[in-house]
Amino acid sequence: MRGTDIRKRLLLLIPMVLGITFLSFALMHLAGSDAVLQKAESSGIALSQEVLEAQRAELGLDQPFILQYLNWLGRFLTGDMGTSYVSGKDVWSTFLSKLPATLLLTGTSLLLTAGIAIPLGILSAVKQNRFTDGLIRVCSFVGNSLPNFFVALLLMYLLSIQMPVFPVIARGIGWRSAALPTLTLAIAMSAKYLRQVRAAVLEERNRDYVAGERARGIRFGVTLRKSVLRSCMVTLLTLMSLSAGSLLGGTAIVEAIFMWDGVGKLAVDAMEMRDYPMIQAYVVWMALIYALINLITDVLYHVLDPRIRLEGERS
Repeated sequence: MRGTDIRKRLLLLIPMVLGITFLSFALMHLAGSDAVLQKAESSGIALSQEVLEAQRAELGLDQPFILQYLNWLGRFLTGDMGTSYVSGKDVWSTFLSKLPATLLLTGTSLLLTAGIAIPLGILSAVKQNRFTDGLIRVCSFVGNSLPNFFVALLLMYLLSIQMPVFPVIARGIGWRSAALPTLTLAIAMSAKYLRQVRAAVLEERNRDYVAGERARGIRFGVTLRKSVLRSCMVTLLTLMSLSAGSLLGGTAIVEAIFMWDGVGKLAVDAMEMRDYPMIQAYVVWMALIYALINLITDVLYHVLDPRIRLEGERS
């Protein structure tokens, strides 16, 4: 991918982010509630209409929708994400304080998923239609069928209650606290992705070059390491990039169960309280993350697969 193509993709981020933020802002206002009303209901204190209106005016929620959005956009373009309606703290600093937990959980989950899915997918393809292949496929089907919340509760019961190896609730950002949420996410992702790895390896096994190397006396293990796995990297890269985008956006259910203080839990709390500035920060983060991950993935496609690079040069 040439530098001009990368610059064009980066420039396209501007209208895309603006469009996404406008739509999210509009959908929040269509919900029919606001941060003032949600805060009053959660506190259980009955406030008069005059007090509610005064608090709305203080936050600027009494203004027309389009004016509220333009005010937020003006601050955003100057690097100011605003102040949280609920906590009164700076949105950007609060959001940044949750990122380390999300980055740790993303990294550990992807590494564990790759460590499970790649070798098991290859083993299943090599042992096609044998007992090992059948066992791995059954385990994959079961793991793919179980919802995350059930896996989380099951692991919590086994590894925190029956065998107190890991804490039930996360205690800060550490490997022991991250172990159960990481394992929960990795089980679901690896169960899904090892089938994709198996299918990619089986497809490459039927290529002519594999039969040619076998005819020349080259062992399949050598062909697997040097050629087949390299050809399968595009598939693996696609799967991992999709997972990275969703994980960097936070996994609300898993984070809520284990009380993992990451971006996902922050976003859910903000949505419940109609904390518009915090929700907008999350929306911008998600839009940028997916766009940048797609861009990086496209660049890696050209590096890993010469066919894609040559096709791009011809076009």
